[in-house]
Amino acid sequence: MRDIARARLAMGQELKELRLDARLTGRQLAARFGWQASKISKIEGGKQTPSEDDIRAWCDATGRPEKVTSLIASLRAMETLYGEWRRQLRLGTATRQKSWAEMEAETKHFRVFEAVLIPGLLQTSEYARLRLSQVIAFHSIPNDLEDGLATRMRRQEILYARDKSFHFVILEAALRLGMAPPDIMLDQLERLIAVSLMPRVRLGIVPLNAQLPFAPQHGFWIFDERAVHVETVAAELTLTLPEEVAQYVRLFDWFTKVAQYGQHARQIITKSMEARAEGA
Repeated sequence: MRDIARARLAMGQELKELRLDARLTGRQLAARFGWQASKISKIEGGKQTPSEDDIRAWCDATGRPEKVTSLIASLRAMETLYGEWRRQLRLGTATRQKSWAEMEAETKHFRVFEAVLIPGLLQTSEYARLRLSQVIAFHSIPNDLEDGLATRMRRQEILYARDKSFHFVILEAALRLGMAPPDIMLDQLERLIAVSLMPRVRLGIVPLNAQLPFAPQHGFWIFDERAVHVETVAAELTLTLPEEVAQYVRLFDWFTKVAQYGQHARQIITKSMEARAEGA
């Protein structure tokens, strides 16, 4: 979140300089557009993010229309750090899946941690269908389930790229929670076993009885050393500050130390499959 705060403050300072160069007080600028005077101080102090219309009005009032393009570009870049789901998904799930594919295409080394879900790159089509249908229903967005599903499944082709490597760490809880009907979950677990044998994929499973090194508050994706992607119920975060990326790298490394790999990981998956089959 500090990335966002710094970007907002930097923009506020730039807008303040435009106002001062134009010899306008905050009250004078606010009065011109019928704004509350506090809006000026909040924007300049980095407490409030201006809209694109705010930026256009500000630059017009200060006689600097040539600054509009660069300031709006900065605003849009800042918005990529924090994306509210309703805005991100307003065009449906397929568009969001395509943006994921673009980010993945730029990445060489993936480190992915999930506590309760199977990561998208490892999902079967039916498991993915359930996840996307829940997103559509919860956020009340356009129903493009089939397009979104097809795009998500195409993303998985990246697993075969020779110039990329993948390291997944998943809690055993993700294999056992009721995230899908037994038949769909059984197919999903079989898929995990197959993926664990792929040459450029390393799959770790953290057993239920493992002593966890840290509370698994949410899943996250680390793209090389440049960015971390985190999803919450309401929004997604893209963290790029080196110290924040380093924190997630350290957390990922901690979980790798308690994860099981290779045949041991496959044994955990097999036991989960047997438990599912018995309960079916």
